[in-house]
Amino acid sequence: MIFCVEDDTAIRNMMIYTLKASGFEAEGFPDGTSFQKALLTLTPDLVLLDIMLPGEDGISILKHLRESNKHKDLPVILASAKGTEYDKVLGLDTGADDYLAKPFGMMEMISRVRAVLRRTKKADERSVLTLADLTLDLDCHTVTVRNEPLVLTKKEFDLLRLFLENPNRVFSRDKLLELVWSIEYLGESRTVDVHIGTLRDKLGMCGNAIETVRGVGYRLNPALIGE
Repeated sequence: MIFCVEDDTAIRNMMIYTLKASGFEAEGFPDGTSFQKALLTLTPDLVLLDIMLPGEDGISILKHLRESNKHKDLPVILASAKGTEYDKVLGLDTGADDYLAKPFGMMEMISRVRAVLRRTKKADERSVLTLADLTLDLDCHTVTVRNEPLVLTKKEFDLLRLFLENPNRVFSRDKLLELVWSIEYLGESRTVDVHIGTLRDKLGMCGNAIETVRGVGYRLNPALIGE
């Protein structure tokens, strides 16, 4: 997921369109307030952050990110019409991973995003995901509960991985169909309910952590595990 913080609606929409066309998920925000609100529920893989924003500017937002234990390592590419050497140095010294000087081409943006993501593979992109007695190993494609192996289908495994990587995030049934079954899947949302049910059963007591959010979808609530 790429977050684009840009107050110019036309530029922001073009950035999001290009990112999605290049295979990324992307969400846009017109200011720091809406961006920081989104951070409370989802940590993106990278942020494209404009310096000149209404209210709090991009440099100040970046400083707060770098002072945060949760987001201090979040990759950030600054973007600004300011193209002087001083502005670039200030942004990079503040902790930006790269800098885009406006006007920039969309393909240059994609190239820089990919380059930064390659350079900043974070430790939390680990091969083993754990929650209490539940362990999912991405490299070995195995799941264990209290060291006992479980046999999951590929879709059950992919669902569990998505939930473990995004605890407390609510996913609608349509979003789960898009992310796990791919956007081209033409099945019904009932498919999601069936797979959630079988996944819960196989996980036993750990399955209680997969919570139904009435009228919305599902989320992994770590506080419910074992209840």
